[in-house]
Parts: sequence; C-alpha cells; structure tokens
Amino acid sequence: MHIVRFVSPLTGAAAVGVDDGGQVVELPGVTTVGELLRLSSGELRERCAGADGTRHPSGSVRRLAPVDGVMEVWAAGVTYRRSREARVLESERAADVYELVYDAERPELFFKSAAWKVSGDGGRIAVRADSEVDVPEPELGLVLNTAGEIVGYTVVDDVSSRTIEGINPLYLPQAKIYLGACAVGPAIRPAWEVADPYALDITLTIGRAGETVWDGKASTSQLHRRLDDLAGYLYRADSFPDGAVLATGTCLVPDLPFTLQDGDTVTIGISEIGTLTTTVVRGLDRMTAQT
Repeated sequence: MHIVRFVSPLTGAAAVGVDDGGQVVELPGVTTVGELLRLSSGELRERCAGADGTRHPSGSVRRLAPVDGVMEVWAAGVTYRRSREARVLESERAADVYELVYDAERPELFFKSAAWKVSGDGGRIAVRADSEVDVPEPELGLVLNTAGEIVGYTVVDDVSSRTIEGINPLYLPQAKIYLGACAVGPAIRPAWEVADPYALDITLTIGRAGETVWDGKASTSQLHRRLDDLAGYLYRADSFPDGAVLATGTCLVPDLPFTLQDGDTVTIGISEIGTLTTTVVRGLDRMTAQT
C-alpha cells in the first residue's frame, strides 16, 4: 500500500488516498498530506486501513509530489562513504570539512525545499545555468509526522551543483536550494510495511537521447547514520506542524566530470518504496516555461 497525493479525475482538485496497486481509494475528509501527518503513527495506520472513499483505477490518476501546505523537505549530507569521498574530491579548499562531519556525532542537516517548489514523478528538475557540473542525488526520504515519528518512506532527488559547492562549502544553499532542485515521489510507503529500511536497494539511471549514459546501484545498508538519530536532530530545536520529509543522503554519485544535460531523464528506484522519474531542464527560464 502507498499513500498518494493525486489529481482527482472527478473534480480536478488535489486529493489524498491509498493505492493498493490496483485502485486508489480516497480518504474522506482528508485534503492534504499534512493533515495525515498531524496524526500519530497508530492513528495514521487506522485511517489508511479504513479508507472507504471514491475509488479510481490506479492507472487513471495523475500523481502529485506527496508534500503540500507548510510541509518542508530537509536533507542530511555526507551520510555514506561514497558521498564523503565525492565531496572531498570536488572541494577546492575545504575537503577536511567533509571528513570531519562524516564521523561527527552531530550530522549535517540543511533545508532543501518548501512544498510548493517540489517536483513530482513525471515532472521536471533543473540544473543551474551558472553551473558546469550538476548531478542528481538519489536518497531515501523519511516521512515524519508532527511528533517526529518515522511514519513512512519516499524517494527524493537532491539535485546539486558540484561546481558551486566545490568552490566553497558556504555556497551549499546556492548549490542545492533553488527552483527545480528537489523532486519527491511517487508516493509514501507506510513505515509499518517496510520490515528493514537498512536493506533497501537504491538504483539510479540517467538517460540521454534514448541511451543510458550512467547507472549505478547501492543499498541503504551502507548508511553511516541511524535513521531515528537523523530525525531526532531535525526535531531537536524545530517544529513541523504538518510534518516533514528528511532525505537521508546519497550513496550514488557519478564520477567527475559527468554532468546532467538539458533533456536527460533521471530515474531513481528504491526497493519497496517506488520509482521516481523526472526530466532535466537547464536554467530558470526553462524550469518556469509552460509546457
């Protein structure tokens, strides 16, 4: 089962429901994912099990990113050895910063996106026009309720400029926080249905002009941090009234000098969670252009 946010075929408005693989059942009285994340884990499970609203064939609905309202997306950095190695390699002046944070008690956490900026499955992601080397970063996303409980998992793409962050780590916000730099989806897999979140395969495939130009596979078993610790640090001094999504870091980084190009297709798969596919555009004008 997945919790999905989608466009209702009947009203054309955003709706929330559960997808059992064959049909999507709307959750009566629930209009946002944020409303669900105000519930405790137990209450959320009961609400999903009791879904009895309008039903739609799964293939007939257009899915939206499973974040809305005042939800926020945050991210953790340097949580896998591969990520540490890539950051050290690309950094011109501050490689030791990444070495130190990898083993530090306190993790690197940073704001990634407001809900309204997040792209969903089938949408567009962007690379900056003022950057030369840009990559997708496939990550397991923790879906956290108001109380900070891990109530679900999703797929996140933390699109990043290696050029800008590599010049100076203080440029991280410009490298990672801009329109088109975050994609989440295609849905939320409830935490109670995932037996072991540390045993999930993660795949990344980048297509260009009909050919695969980069692909790789890794596993959450390589994660250097505990998921509940990451969530705990995020909620230690902050409040999320409608919950949050916390991306847990990447273990798949294309080697330099690989970079995304306009028109590329990025496909991220996480076993038991889902597959998120987006198309790359270059620059703000292309990201905001109507299709």
